[in-house]
Amino acid sequence: MGDNKILIVDDSMENRELLSAMLEMHGWEYETAENGELGLRKIEADSYDIVLVDLMMPLMNGLELLDRIKESWPSTEVIIITAYGSIPTAIEAIKKGAFTYLLRPFEPDEVILTIKKIFELQGIRSENKMLREELSRVLMDDTMVYKSFEMKKILSSLDDVSQSNATVLVLGESGVGKELVAKAIHKKSQRAGKPFIKVSCAALPEQLLESELFGHEKGSFTGAVGMRKGRFEIANGGTLFLDEIGEISQSIQIKLLRVIQELEFERVGGTKTIKCDTRIIAATNRDLAEEVKNANFREDLFYRLNVISIKVPPLRERVEDTVPLAYHFLEKYRKETNKDISDISDEALVIMSGYKWPGNIRELENVIERAVVLSKNKTIEVSDLPENMRSPRFKLYIPPHYESADMLPLKLAKAKWEKSYLGNALKRHAGNISRTAEAIEIARKNLQEKIKQHDIDVASYLSKNHD
Repeated sequence: MGDNKILIVDDSMENRELLSAMLEMHGWEYETAENGELGLRKIEADSYDIVLVDLMMPLMNGLELLDRIKESWPSTEVIIITAYGSIPTAIEAIKKGAFTYLLRPFEPDEVILTIKKIFELQGIRSENKMLREELSRVLMDDTMVYKSFEMKKILSSLDDVSQSNATVLVLGESGVGKELVAKAIHKKSQRAGKPFIKVSCAALPEQLLESELFGHEKGSFTGAVGMRKGRFEIANGGTLFLDEIGEISQSIQIKLLRVIQELEFERVGGTKTIKCDTRIIAATNRDLAEEVKNANFREDLFYRLNVISIKVPPLRERVEDTVPLAYHFLEKYRKETNKDISDISDEALVIMSGYKWPGNIRELENVIERAVVLSKNKTIEVSDLPENMRSPRFKLYIPPHYESADMLPLKLAKAKWEKSYLGNALKRHAGNISRTAEAIEIARKNLQEKIKQHDIDVASYLSKNHD
Protein backbone atom coordinates (compact mmCIF):
# COMPACT_ATOMS: atom_id res chain seq x y z
CA MET A 1 0.00 0.00 0.00
CA GLY A 2 1.02 3.58 -0.53
CA ASP A 3 1.86 6.07 2.19
CA ASN A 4 -1.57 7.72 2.70
CA LYS A 5 -2.03 7.87 -1.07
CA ILE A 6 -5.41 8.70 -2.57
CA LEU A 7 -6.84 8.56 -6.10
CA ILE A 8 -9.78 10.77 -7.14
CA VAL A 9 -11.79 9.40 -10.10
CA ASP A 10 -14.50 11.84 -11.20
CA ASP A 11 -15.56 13.20 -14.60
CA SER A 12 -16.40 16.59 -13.05
CA MET A 13 -13.43 18.96 -13.03
CA GLU A 14 -15.13 21.01 -10.33
CA ASN A 15 -15.41 17.97 -8.03
CA ARG A 16 -11.82 16.92 -8.69
CA GLU A 17 -10.53 20.40 -7.86
CA LEU A 18 -12.65 20.66 -4.71
CA LEU A 19 -11.53 17.28 -3.39
CA SER A 20 -7.91 18.00 -4.35
CA ALA A 21 -7.98 21.21 -2.31
CA MET A 22 -9.29 19.32 0.75
CA LEU A 23 -6.56 16.66 0.47
CA GLU A 24 -3.82 19.25 -0.02
CA MET A 25 -4.85 21.02 3.19
CA HIS A 26 -4.04 17.82 5.11
CA GLY A 27 -0.83 17.03 3.27
CA TRP A 28 -2.11 13.80 1.71
CA GLU A 29 -0.58 12.59 -1.52
CA TYR A 30 -3.14 12.24 -4.31
CA GLU A 31 -3.71 11.87 -8.04
CA THR A 32 -6.78 12.40 -10.22
CA ALA A 33 -8.42 10.69 -13.18
CA GLU A 34 -11.29 12.00 -15.29
CA ASN A 35 -12.97 8.66 -16.01
CA GLY A 36 -13.08 5.03 -14.82
CA GLU A 37 -10.82 3.59 -17.51
CA LEU A 38 -8.07 6.14 -16.83
CA GLY A 39 -8.51 5.55 -13.09
CA LEU A 40 -8.08 1.79 -13.57
CA ARG A 41 -4.85 2.31 -15.55
CA LYS A 42 -3.47 4.48 -12.74
CA ILE A 43 -4.34 1.82 -10.15
CA GLU A 44 -2.65 -0.85 -12.27
CA ALA A 45 0.50 1.31 -12.45
CA ASP A 46 0.63 2.38 -8.78
CA SER A 47 -0.87 1.52 -5.39
CA TYR A 48 -3.43 3.58 -3.47
CA ASP A 49 -4.84 3.35 0.04
CA ILE A 50 -8.13 5.03 -0.89
CA VAL A 51 -9.96 5.61 -4.17
CA LEU A 52 -12.74 8.22 -4.30
CA VAL A 53 -15.00 7.12 -7.17
CA ASP A 54 -17.85 9.03 -8.83
CA LEU A 55 -20.83 6.74 -9.28
CA MET A 56 -21.98 8.06 -12.68
CA MET A 57 -19.14 8.35 -15.24
CA PRO A 58 -18.70 7.67 -18.96
CA LEU A 59 -16.65 4.72 -20.29
CA MET A 60 -16.66 2.89 -16.95
CA ASN A 61 -19.08 3.76 -14.14
CA GLY A 62 -18.32 3.67 -10.42
CA LEU A 63 -19.81 0.21 -9.78
CA GLU A 64 -17.76 -1.33 -12.59
CA LEU A 65 -14.56 0.29 -11.30
CA LEU A 66 -15.40 -0.83 -7.76
CA ASP A 67 -15.73 -4.44 -8.94
CA ARG A 68 -12.33 -4.30 -10.66
CA ILE A 69 -10.64 -2.77 -7.60
CA LYS A 70 -12.08 -5.28 -5.12
CA GLU A 71 -11.24 -8.18 -7.42
CA SER A 72 -7.53 -7.32 -7.73
CA TRP A 73 -6.78 -4.95 -4.81
CA PRO A 74 -9.16 -5.95 -1.98
CA SER A 75 -7.25 -3.99 0.69
CA THR A 76 -7.80 -0.68 -1.17
CA GLU A 77 -10.81 1.11 0.31
CA VAL A 78 -13.32 2.74 -2.04
CA ILE A 79 -15.48 5.77 -1.21
CA ILE A 80 -18.41 6.28 -3.59
CA ILE A 81 -19.34 9.85 -4.61
CA THR A 82 -22.97 10.30 -5.55
CA ALA A 83 -25.92 12.67 -5.73
CA TYR A 84 -28.96 12.33 -3.48
CA GLY A 85 -31.04 10.66 -6.19
CA SER A 86 -28.57 7.78 -6.57
CA ILE A 87 -28.50 6.67 -2.95
CA PRO A 88 -30.00 3.19 -3.69
CA THR A 89 -27.17 2.54 -6.16
CA ALA A 90 -24.65 3.79 -3.61
CA ILE A 91 -26.03 1.31 -1.06
CA GLU A 92 -25.59 -1.42 -3.66
CA ALA A 93 -21.95 -0.31 -3.96
CA ILE A 94 -21.47 -0.76 -0.19
CA LYS A 95 -22.82 -4.31 -0.50
CA LYS A 96 -20.17 -4.89 -3.18
CA GLY A 97 -17.40 -3.78 -0.83
CA ALA A 98 -17.27 0.04 -0.86
CA PHE A 99 -16.38 1.52 2.53
CA THR A 100 -19.10 4.22 2.42
CA TYR A 101 -20.62 6.88 0.16
CA LEU A 102 -20.48 10.69 0.20
CA LEU A 103 -23.25 12.93 -1.06
CA ARG A 104 -22.69 15.99 -3.24
CA PRO A 105 -22.47 18.83 -2.37
CA PHE A 106 -19.60 17.77 -0.06
CA GLU A 107 -19.37 18.53 3.63
CA PRO A 108 -15.60 19.06 4.05
CA ASP A 109 -15.58 17.79 7.66
CA GLU A 110 -17.37 14.59 6.62
CA VAL A 111 -14.89 13.94 3.79
CA ILE A 112 -11.85 14.46 6.01
CA LEU A 113 -13.27 12.45 8.92
CA THR A 114 -14.08 9.52 6.63
CA ILE A 115 -10.57 9.47 5.14
CA LYS A 116 -8.96 9.69 8.58
CA LYS A 117 -11.09 6.80 9.81
CA ILE A 118 -9.99 4.64 6.88
CA PHE A 119 -6.32 5.42 7.48
CA GLU A 120 -6.76 4.50 11.16
CA LEU A 121 -8.40 1.18 10.31
CA GLN A 122 -5.78 0.40 7.68
CA GLY A 123 -3.05 1.07 10.23
CA ILE A 124 -4.67 -1.40 12.63
CA ARG A 125 -5.07 -3.91 9.81
CA SER A 126 -1.36 -3.61 9.03
CA GLU A 127 -0.52 -4.07 12.72
CA ASN A 128 -2.66 -7.23 12.89
CA LYS A 129 -0.96 -8.59 9.77
CA MET A 130 2.48 -8.04 11.30
CA LEU A 131 1.27 -9.73 14.48
CA ARG A 132 0.20 -12.81 12.52
CA GLU A 133 3.50 -12.89 10.64
CA GLU A 134 5.40 -12.62 13.92
CA LEU A 135 3.33 -15.40 15.44
CA SER A 136 4.25 -17.70 12.56
CA ARG A 137 7.94 -17.34 13.45
CA VAL A 138 7.77 -18.26 17.12
CA LEU A 139 7.48 -21.56 18.93
CA MET A 140 3.73 -21.87 19.19
CA ASP A 141 3.31 -23.85 22.43
CA ASP A 142 5.50 -21.66 24.66
CA THR A 143 4.49 -18.23 23.40
CA MET A 144 2.82 -15.65 25.60
CA VAL A 145 0.27 -13.91 23.36
CA TYR A 146 -1.40 -10.87 24.87
CA LYS A 147 -2.45 -7.30 24.27
CA SER A 148 -4.25 -6.46 27.51
CA PHE A 149 -2.91 -4.09 30.14
CA GLU A 150 -3.39 -6.79 32.78
CA MET A 151 -1.06 -9.23 31.05
CA LYS A 152 1.48 -6.54 30.17
CA LYS A 153 1.65 -5.69 33.87
CA ILE A 154 2.20 -9.32 34.82
CA LEU A 155 4.86 -9.89 32.18
CA SER A 156 6.72 -6.71 33.13
CA SER A 157 6.99 -7.99 36.71
CA LEU A 158 8.62 -11.27 35.65
CA ASP A 159 12.05 -9.70 35.08
CA ASP A 160 12.42 -9.07 38.80
CA VAL A 161 10.70 -12.32 39.85
CA SER A 162 12.96 -14.43 37.63
CA GLN A 163 16.18 -13.11 39.16
CA SER A 164 15.50 -14.58 42.60
CA ASN A 165 15.21 -18.18 43.77
CA ALA A 166 12.09 -17.52 45.81
CA THR A 167 9.16 -19.89 45.43
CA VAL A 168 6.34 -18.52 43.28
CA LEU A 169 2.62 -19.30 43.55
CA VAL A 170 0.70 -18.72 40.30
CA LEU A 171 -3.05 -18.34 40.86
CA GLY A 172 -5.89 -18.42 38.38
CA GLU A 173 -8.72 -20.43 36.90
CA SER A 174 -8.06 -23.55 34.85
CA GLY A 175 -6.87 -22.77 31.35
CA VAL A 176 -5.69 -19.17 31.89
CA GLY A 177 -2.04 -19.90 31.06
CA LYS A 178 -0.42 -20.44 34.47
CA GLU A 179 2.11 -22.89 33.02
CA LEU A 180 3.18 -20.34 30.40
CA VAL A 181 3.83 -17.81 33.17
CA ALA A 182 5.97 -20.41 34.98
CA LYS A 183 7.92 -21.15 31.78
CA ALA A 184 8.44 -17.43 31.20
CA ILE A 185 9.93 -17.04 34.69
CA HIS A 186 12.26 -19.99 34.06
CA LYS A 187 13.38 -18.70 30.65
CA LYS A 188 14.21 -15.27 32.08
CA SER A 189 16.14 -16.71 35.03
CA GLN A 190 19.75 -17.83 35.40
CA ARG A 191 18.36 -21.37 35.42
CA ALA A 192 17.21 -21.08 31.80
CA GLY A 193 19.86 -23.53 30.57
CA LYS A 194 18.72 -26.16 33.07
CA PRO A 195 15.59 -28.36 33.03
CA PHE A 196 12.03 -27.09 33.41
CA ILE A 197 10.08 -30.05 34.77
CA LYS A 198 6.30 -30.15 35.22
CA VAL A 199 4.32 -32.39 37.58
CA SER A 200 0.52 -32.42 37.48
CA CYS A 201 -0.33 -33.08 41.11
CA ALA A 202 -3.99 -33.93 40.45
CA ALA A 203 -3.24 -36.59 37.82
CA LEU A 204 -1.68 -39.20 40.13
CA PRO A 205 -2.77 -41.04 43.31
CA GLU A 206 -0.78 -40.29 46.48
CA GLN A 207 1.73 -43.17 46.30
CA LEU A 208 2.54 -42.60 42.62
CA LEU A 209 2.80 -38.83 43.14
CA GLU A 210 5.29 -39.35 45.99
CA SER A 211 7.39 -41.59 43.76
CA GLU A 212 7.08 -39.13 40.88
CA LEU A 213 8.36 -36.25 43.03
CA PHE A 214 11.06 -37.96 45.10
CA GLY A 215 11.87 -41.14 43.17
CA HIS A 216 12.01 -44.67 44.63
CA GLU A 217 14.42 -47.50 45.36
CA LYS A 218 14.13 -50.98 43.92
CA GLY A 219 11.53 -53.09 45.72
CA SER A 220 10.12 -50.17 47.73
CA PHE A 221 6.60 -51.06 46.59
CA THR A 222 4.88 -53.47 44.23
CA GLY A 223 6.01 -52.67 40.71
CA ALA A 224 9.21 -50.88 41.77
CA VAL A 225 11.48 -53.18 39.75
CA GLY A 226 14.40 -50.77 39.80
CA MET A 227 15.69 -47.49 41.22
CA ARG A 228 14.09 -44.42 39.72
CA LYS A 229 15.01 -40.76 40.11
CA GLY A 230 12.22 -38.36 41.00
CA ARG A 231 11.37 -35.00 39.45
CA PHE A 232 13.28 -33.09 42.13
CA GLU A 233 16.50 -34.84 41.11
CA ILE A 234 15.80 -34.48 37.38
CA ALA A 235 15.10 -30.76 37.84
CA ASN A 236 18.24 -30.16 39.90
CA GLY A 237 19.67 -26.76 39.02
CA GLY A 238 16.48 -25.87 37.16
CA THR A 239 12.80 -25.30 37.92
CA LEU A 240 10.10 -27.69 39.11
CA PHE A 241 6.57 -26.64 38.22
CA LEU A 242 3.96 -28.16 40.53
CA ASP A 243 0.63 -27.74 38.80
CA GLU A 244 -2.62 -28.04 40.80
CA ILE A 245 -0.72 -27.94 44.09
CA GLY A 246 -3.99 -27.60 46.01
CA GLU A 247 -4.81 -31.26 45.27
CA ILE A 248 -1.93 -32.90 47.19
CA SER A 249 -2.53 -34.91 50.36
CA GLN A 250 -1.44 -33.93 53.86
CA SER A 251 1.31 -36.57 53.77
CA ILE A 252 2.82 -35.18 50.55
CA GLN A 253 2.44 -31.65 51.94
CA ILE A 254 4.71 -32.52 54.90
CA LYS A 255 7.41 -33.96 52.66
CA LEU A 256 7.21 -31.05 50.25
CA LEU A 257 7.57 -28.60 53.13
CA ARG A 258 10.78 -30.33 54.20
CA VAL A 259 12.28 -30.09 50.69
CA ILE A 260 11.52 -26.36 50.51
CA GLN A 261 12.97 -25.69 53.98
CA GLU A 262 16.01 -27.97 53.97
CA LEU A 263 16.64 -28.59 50.24
CA GLU A 264 16.92 -32.33 50.83
CA PHE A 265 14.81 -35.50 50.68
CA GLU A 266 14.96 -39.32 50.47
CA ARG A 267 13.63 -41.51 47.74
CA VAL A 268 10.65 -43.72 48.59
CA GLY A 269 12.06 -46.80 50.35
CA GLY A 270 15.52 -45.25 50.62
CA THR A 271 17.67 -43.97 53.47
CA LYS A 272 20.19 -41.85 51.59
CA THR A 273 19.57 -38.10 51.94
CA ILE A 274 19.73 -36.34 48.59
CA LYS A 275 20.52 -32.64 48.32
CA CYS A 276 18.80 -30.59 45.61
CA ASP A 277 18.98 -27.11 44.17
CA THR A 278 15.58 -26.78 42.55
CA ARG A 279 13.40 -23.71 42.32
CA ILE A 280 9.72 -24.40 42.90
CA ILE A 281 6.90 -22.68 41.04
CA ALA A 282 3.46 -23.91 42.08
CA ALA A 283 0.07 -23.22 40.53
CA THR A 284 -3.50 -23.69 41.65
CA ASN A 285 -7.05 -22.73 40.73
CA ARG A 286 -8.09 -23.06 44.37
CA ASP A 287 -8.20 -20.40 47.07
CA LEU A 288 -5.38 -21.80 49.21
CA ALA A 289 -5.97 -19.28 52.00
CA GLU A 290 -9.51 -20.64 52.28
CA GLU A 291 -8.17 -24.21 52.14
CA VAL A 292 -5.89 -23.36 55.08
CA LYS A 293 -8.89 -22.08 57.07
CA ASN A 294 -10.73 -25.33 56.32
CA ALA A 295 -7.67 -27.38 57.44
CA ASN A 296 -7.26 -28.88 53.97
CA PHE A 297 -3.87 -27.28 53.36
CA ARG A 298 -0.98 -26.73 55.76
CA GLU A 299 -0.55 -23.11 56.77
CA ASP A 300 3.26 -23.39 57.00
CA LEU A 301 3.47 -24.85 53.48
CA PHE A 302 1.13 -22.17 52.14
CA TYR A 303 3.42 -19.41 53.42
CA ARG A 304 6.49 -21.19 52.03
CA LEU A 305 4.88 -21.42 48.59
CA ASN A 306 3.34 -17.95 48.66
CA VAL A 307 6.59 -15.95 48.90
CA ILE A 308 5.72 -14.35 45.55
CA SER A 309 2.20 -14.69 44.16
CA ILE A 310 1.04 -13.91 40.62
CA LYS A 311 -2.66 -13.96 39.75
CA VAL A 312 -3.48 -14.54 36.09
CA PRO A 313 -6.91 -13.05 35.25
CA PRO A 314 -9.48 -15.12 33.34
CA LEU A 315 -9.91 -14.42 29.63
CA ARG A 316 -13.31 -12.77 30.19
CA GLU A 317 -11.52 -10.02 32.17
CA ARG A 318 -8.97 -9.34 29.40
CA VAL A 319 -11.12 -9.35 26.29
CA GLU A 320 -8.40 -7.54 24.32
CA ASP A 321 -6.41 -10.80 24.28
CA THR A 322 -9.14 -12.78 22.53
CA VAL A 323 -8.38 -11.61 18.98
CA PRO A 324 -4.58 -12.07 19.03
CA LEU A 325 -4.99 -15.44 20.78
CA ALA A 326 -7.54 -16.57 18.20
CA TYR A 327 -5.14 -15.72 15.35
CA HIS A 328 -2.29 -17.36 17.27
CA PHE A 329 -4.16 -20.66 17.45
CA LEU A 330 -5.41 -20.27 13.86
CA GLU A 331 -1.79 -20.09 12.69
CA LYS A 332 -0.83 -23.06 14.85
CA TYR A 333 -3.56 -25.40 13.60
CA ARG A 334 -3.47 -24.12 10.03
CA LYS A 335 0.12 -25.35 9.88
CA GLU A 336 -0.64 -28.62 11.66
CA THR A 337 -3.52 -29.48 9.32
CA ASN A 338 -1.94 -27.92 6.21
CA LYS A 339 -5.25 -26.20 5.43
CA ASP A 340 -5.62 -22.94 3.54
CA ILE A 341 -7.41 -21.00 6.29
CA SER A 342 -6.00 -17.56 6.98
CA ASP A 343 -8.70 -15.38 8.55
CA ILE A 344 -11.64 -15.16 10.95
CA SER A 345 -14.83 -13.34 9.98
CA ASP A 346 -15.93 -10.13 11.73
CA GLU A 347 -19.06 -11.82 13.06
CA ALA A 348 -17.15 -14.79 14.48
CA LEU A 349 -14.64 -12.51 16.24
CA VAL A 350 -17.44 -10.40 17.73
CA ILE A 351 -19.08 -13.55 19.11
CA MET A 352 -15.77 -14.80 20.52
CA SER A 353 -15.07 -11.41 22.11
CA GLY A 354 -18.48 -11.42 23.80
CA TYR A 355 -18.33 -15.02 24.99
CA LYS A 356 -17.38 -15.57 28.67
CA TRP A 357 -14.92 -18.45 28.05
CA PRO A 358 -15.48 -20.56 31.21
CA GLY A 359 -12.61 -22.77 30.02
CA ASN A 360 -10.43 -19.72 29.32
CA ILE A 361 -7.56 -19.93 26.80
CA ARG A 362 -7.68 -23.72 26.70
CA GLU A 363 -11.32 -23.55 25.56
CA LEU A 364 -10.50 -20.87 22.97
CA GLU A 365 -7.72 -23.07 21.58
CA ASN A 366 -10.10 -26.03 21.33
CA VAL A 367 -12.69 -23.90 19.54
CA ILE A 368 -10.16 -22.69 16.96
CA GLU A 369 -8.72 -26.19 16.45
CA ARG A 370 -12.22 -27.56 15.87
CA ALA A 371 -13.06 -24.74 13.46
CA VAL A 372 -9.88 -25.27 11.43
CA VAL A 373 -10.52 -29.01 11.19
CA LEU A 374 -14.18 -28.69 10.18
CA SER A 375 -14.19 -25.51 8.07
CA LYS A 376 -14.56 -25.82 4.30
CA ASN A 377 -13.70 -22.17 3.69
CA LYS A 378 -10.61 -19.96 3.81
CA THR A 379 -12.17 -17.96 6.64
CA ILE A 380 -13.54 -19.21 9.96
CA GLU A 381 -17.23 -18.24 9.98
CA VAL A 382 -19.88 -18.19 12.70
CA SER A 383 -21.13 -21.56 11.39
CA ASP A 384 -17.73 -23.06 12.28
CA LEU A 385 -18.13 -22.17 15.97
CA PRO A 386 -19.77 -24.55 18.49
CA GLU A 387 -23.54 -24.28 18.52
CA ASN A 388 -23.67 -23.05 22.13
CA MET A 389 -21.60 -19.97 21.12
CA ARG A 390 -23.82 -18.84 18.25
CA SER A 391 -26.55 -17.38 20.44
CA PRO A 392 -27.26 -13.64 20.00
CA ARG A 393 -26.86 -13.26 23.79
CA PHE A 394 -23.08 -13.01 23.30
CA LYS A 395 -22.78 -9.26 22.88
CA LEU A 396 -19.90 -7.12 21.72
CA TYR A 397 -17.81 -5.91 24.64
CA ILE A 398 -15.41 -2.98 24.24
CA PRO A 399 -12.97 -2.63 27.17
CA PRO A 400 -13.20 0.82 28.84
CA HIS A 401 -9.68 1.87 27.82
CA TYR A 402 -10.39 0.89 24.19
CA GLU A 403 -12.85 3.67 23.51
CA SER A 404 -11.09 5.22 20.49
CA ALA A 405 -11.23 3.33 17.19
CA ASP A 406 -7.49 3.58 16.58
CA MET A 407 -6.83 1.32 19.58
CA LEU A 408 -9.30 -1.40 18.57
CA PRO A 409 -8.55 -4.46 16.47
CA LEU A 410 -10.01 -3.85 13.00
CA LYS A 411 -12.74 -6.46 13.37
CA LEU A 412 -14.04 -4.94 16.61
CA ALA A 413 -13.77 -1.40 15.24
CA LYS A 414 -16.10 -2.43 12.43
CA ALA A 415 -18.50 -3.99 14.92
CA LYS A 416 -18.48 -0.82 17.02
CA TRP A 417 -19.28 1.21 13.90
CA GLU A 418 -22.14 -1.19 13.08
CA LYS A 419 -23.68 -0.68 16.53
CA SER A 420 -23.58 3.09 16.06
CA TYR A 421 -25.03 2.78 12.54
CA LEU A 422 -27.94 0.61 13.71
CA GLY A 423 -28.65 2.94 16.61
CA ASN A 424 -28.88 5.93 14.27
CA ALA A 425 -31.12 4.02 11.87
CA LEU A 426 -33.49 2.99 14.68
CA LYS A 427 -33.53 6.55 15.97
CA ARG A 428 -34.51 7.88 12.56
CA HIS A 429 -37.41 5.42 12.35
CA ALA A 430 -38.59 5.90 15.96
CA GLY A 431 -37.59 2.39 16.97
CA ASN A 432 -39.77 0.69 14.35
CA ILE A 433 -37.85 -2.49 13.54
CA SER A 434 -39.74 -3.31 10.34
CA ARG A 435 -39.28 0.16 8.84
CA THR A 436 -35.64 0.27 9.92
CA ALA A 437 -34.94 -3.15 8.38
CA GLU A 438 -36.56 -2.08 5.13
CA ALA A 439 -34.62 1.21 5.05
CA ILE A 440 -31.20 -0.41 5.53
CA GLU A 441 -32.18 -3.37 3.33
CA ILE A 442 -31.72 -6.35 5.64
CA ALA A 443 -34.19 -8.98 6.84
CA ARG A 444 -36.20 -8.06 9.93
CA LYS A 445 -35.00 -11.25 11.67
CA ASN A 446 -31.36 -10.37 10.98
CA LEU A 447 -31.88 -6.87 12.38
CA GLN A 448 -33.41 -8.32 15.54
CA GLU A 449 -30.40 -10.61 15.98
CA LYS A 450 -27.99 -7.69 15.54
CA ILE A 451 -29.97 -5.63 18.06
CA LYS A 452 -29.57 -8.45 20.60
CA GLN A 453 -25.90 -8.92 19.75
CA HIS A 454 -25.09 -5.24 20.20
CA ASP A 455 -27.39 -4.85 23.23
CA ILE A 456 -29.26 -1.91 21.66
CA ASP A 457 -32.13 -0.50 23.74
CA VAL A 458 -34.87 -0.20 21.11
CA ALA A 459 -37.38 1.00 23.72
CA SER A 460 -35.47 4.26 24.09
CA TYR A 461 -36.44 5.19 20.51
CA LEU A 462 -40.09 4.06 20.50
CA SER A 463 -41.76 7.28 21.65
CA LYS A 464 -39.56 9.61 19.65
CA ASN A 465 -40.38 10.38 16.05
CA HIS A 466 -37.21 11.63 14.41
CA ASP A 467 -38.35 11.57 10.78
